[in-house]
Amino acid sequence: MAKKIPLRQCIGCGEQKSKKEMMRVLKTPENEIILDLTGKKNGRGAYLCKEKECLLKAQKSKGLERSFKMSIPGEIYENLKKEFDAFHE
Repeated sequence: MAKKIPLRQCIGCGEQKSKKEMMRVLKTPENEIILDLTGKKNGRGAYLCKEKECLLKAQKSKGLERSFKMSIPGEIYENLKKEFDAFHE
């Protein structure tokens, strides 16, 4: 039997993809919001496609706020955008 691939839904565009194809945004126990590139850190995770548009959509639709049940300041989105850019270089 083939191994089941865990699918995750993008909080930006709503598409389902495998975990490997996505970036994990993490809320740490200290309530920091960071990009978890390993996918293994402790905390509550939300997933985004590796496209910056999905991050922008998630910001517009407040996808992260819903996932983490907290309000998220604009500077956190700015940091995530910088991390996205660094990841794509």
